[in-house]
Amino acid sequence: MARLIANTPCAGLLPKTIGSVSLSEVDAGVVTLVAPFNGQQKAVSDALKSAIGVGFVAPNRCVGTSPRVMWCGMGQALVMGVDCPDLPAQCVDHSDAWAIVRIDGAGADAVLARLTPIDLRASVFKKGHTARTLIGHMTGGITRLGAQSFEVMVMRSMAATLVHELVQAAENMDARAGLSA
Repeated sequence: MARLIANTPCAGLLPKTIGSVSLSEVDAGVVTLVAPFNGQQKAVSDALKSAIGVGFVAPNRCVGTSPRVMWCGMGQALVMGVDCPDLPAQCVDHSDAWAIVRIDGAGADAVLARLTPIDLRASVFKKGHTARTLIGHMTGGITRLGAQSFEVMVMRSMAATLVHELVQAAENMDARAGLSA
């Protein structure tokens, strides 16, 4: 009989430090996609706030740390880091669906700027902002965690591609910095 071994999406690929940028895998724990039934968004928000301390989020926002609620599409959010309470919503377990990579360090925004068309300047894309966007040729999400700290999410099946593209972009930025020094 085959013996299965559980691996994280980026097992064996991360962590990495390239120049001033570090890449590490994030274990978000339990992740639940929540889509409130018609007319139930306020009830869902109230129930979440009561149960986990964080309500349903506005578009393009992420609130909380652990637990947290992250917008992920029209009328949808991901509840991360905690079991989802009973809600008047469609709730789907996404715990194994995502590969999440944290990018930290001076130049993290420049690395991501090579892979996405969105404006990541801190004056526009502030802490707690999140966006569904292209990352290289993949669809995913980017969330700003701090001045030079981001999380990038893609579907689990694209984990190796995400790491490859982030590493390539970081290496290119590091080589460019080395040439100008």
